[in-house]
Amino acid sequence: MLINFFMTLKNEKLPVSFTELFTLLDCLKKNIVFGSVEDFYYLSRLCLIKDEKNFDKFDRAFSKYFENVEILDELSSHEIPIEWLRKQLESMLTEEEKKKIEALGGLDKLIEEFKKRMEEQKKRHQGGNKWVGTGGTSPFGAYGYNPEGIRIGQQEGRNGRAVKVWDRRNYRDLDDSVELGTRNLKLALRKLRKFARTGSAEELDMDDTISSTAKNAGLLDIKMVPERHNAVKVLLFFDIGGSMDPHVRTCEELFSAARSEFKHLKYYYFHNFLYESVWSKSHRRHAETTPLFEIMNKYSKDYKVIFVGDATMAPYEITHVGGSIEHYNEEAGAIWMKRINDSFDNIVWINPTPKDYWEHSYSIEIVKELMENKMFPLTVKGLEDAMGVLVK
Repeated sequence: MLINFFMTLKNEKLPVSFTELFTLLDCLKKNIVFGSVEDFYYLSRLCLIKDEKNFDKFDRAFSKYFENVEILDELSSHEIPIEWLRKQLESMLTEEEKKKIEALGGLDKLIEEFKKRMEEQKKRHQGGNKWVGTGGTSPFGAYGYNPEGIRIGQQEGRNGRAVKVWDRRNYRDLDDSVELGTRNLKLALRKLRKFARTGSAEELDMDDTISSTAKNAGLLDIKMVPERHNAVKVLLFFDIGGSMDPHVRTCEELFSAARSEFKHLKYYYFHNFLYESVWSKSHRRHAETTPLFEIMNKYSKDYKVIFVGDATMAPYEITHVGGSIEHYNEEAGAIWMKRINDSFDNIVWINPTPKDYWEHSYSIEIVKELMENKMFPLTVKGLEDAMGVLVK
């Protein structure tokens, strides 16, 4: 069973290994969970899945594998023919199990006892050691255990009352193939980390406090250290207006997450493509702009540069003098992008447009080429890949 389950996960492109499978097997041997599909779901997810972004894929794979395993809520004795029970038992039992059946007086005695309990039982039962139901140690039912028992189940649930956490799929927004949401923005950005302690001493140094207190004959000697911050420095450029309007909310969420994640963050805006100046206040964009030469001279090469835009425009806006639709640019945008690439070591472009559409846009292909193919989709996986490039 576990091998087939494991192969189902592999077929769904989940990064599971035999080491994790053996861990799950050891847990089952130690009876950490027993007789419950729901408990097995949580245990197998704990053992096999190491990144919460894969929880949704795991839920889908689990549901696919166990789609034919449902709880039988109601049974009546006349619904199960005696010959069917006998044939099923004879085909399923090992020689050792057949010997154990003798503990109940033989196969006929077992079937007779089963019919008797079915007549006595008036409602669904779960757990315990007598009634027909699910779980527990009764000889009759599903998902329980008794070496002399009859396992009863059916292909489909009747009334839909069974609660299946894997079908609820609470983690679908963590899937690394979907667009970003508020729950996973910070998680994706945290791949770009380099911690340093800066500022005043505001955080308790537990190890030093314990050591100093011990050296001070047990008298409390509190030691403080500066708080740890992500020391990575980021320049963030957002394309705003026009075709970017549908992506405003996602970009706002990304901006908010970036501000909380990076202590050293500078941000600017542009429209469609990069030219000789950018701005930091949209309502003053025509009166207060920042020359791009100033940015290239002001910030050091170790700043990580992130462009966020759909790269969707007329190709001449990138390649030609006067191509800008807002002003007359004396140099082509492509020249300014080359200057940025020469000024900073690590640059990526994040595109909110689904990747499947990129090949249909000539302007996107031009920007990809200028970025040396360092363009990534605005998904969890895409953002993580971009952070991986920047951290090198």
